[in-house]
Amino acid sequence: MCPNLQSDQLAPHEGYIPIKIAELYYREVGQGWPILILHGGPDFDHSYLLPDMDRLSDSFRLIYYDQKGRGKSARNVRTEDVTIQSDIEDLESVREYLQLESVAVLGHSWGGLLAMEYAIRHSDRVSHLILMNTAPASHDDYILFRQDRLKRATADIEKFNAWSSDTKYQEGDPDTVAAYYRIHFRAALRQPEHLERVIKSLRLSFTKEGILKARQIEECLMNETWSSNGYNLLPKLKELSVPTLILHGDHDFFPTDCAAHVAQAISGARFVLLRECGHFSYLECPDGVYKAIVDFFHK
Repeated sequence: MCPNLQSDQLAPHEGYIPIKIAELYYREVGQGWPILILHGGPDFDHSYLLPDMDRLSDSFRLIYYDQKGRGKSARNVRTEDVTIQSDIEDLESVREYLQLESVAVLGHSWGGLLAMEYAIRHSDRVSHLILMNTAPASHDDYILFRQDRLKRATADIEKFNAWSSDTKYQEGDPDTVAAYYRIHFRAALRQPEHLERVIKSLRLSFTKEGILKARQIEECLMNETWSSNGYNLLPKLKELSVPTLILHGDHDFFPTDCAAHVAQAISGARFVLLRECGHFSYLECPDGVYKAIVDFFHK
């Protein structure tokens, strides 16, 4: 079983990292080999990963941060200030600020795509790469996800359309947006109680202003990546020699093939398919995630 972490010695430290036009909020907890944790979305912030990801803090130094324009890193940021390149540069700024010669990078969902982008450019600074329920690495695999999603969520299509066209949703009303995500993620988790925990954690950080800004940032990042016909990280991943762990749930709403394609591209990558597990594996299958990550560092 995973340890119960309530020790004062593991109390988190919070702060802000100055960058060119803004400040990046970060939170670190634990001790040991540093792991930089990249949240998903890309319109979310790190808070939905808590407290469950902190289970690893007895063995590792966990460093979370809110990507620019999202969460507590949104102040003074314009939509046009955020690109894939700027997100990569921000990640590098976090590493430099914390004076880490090399660091393990763990990306969840969209954070997996950002982790791959960073590792491709800065492989000498990445000691380990962990992709948890990773987003697709190419336009073609994103289309595969969309097609699979339509097949599996046919009954929800009308509800999706109704919520997304609702005036309150368009205006960024937090309760309406939370209700939309309850439908969006319903097929992504195995147990109803886990779905409610995810929605509750997301809702706590929702504000109208934050939702609207993050939504615009998401659209810009999508246009740079998945929406571009030529977007494909897989050939570049074949040149990567960083030790890599890929964790995926057998009930994730990203098809297993999307994660498998990444595992096939990266030489020596370890692929772990977690049974009876969905998109939020750190919450749904905590023991399996904990064991896989600890074993990965001690292989």
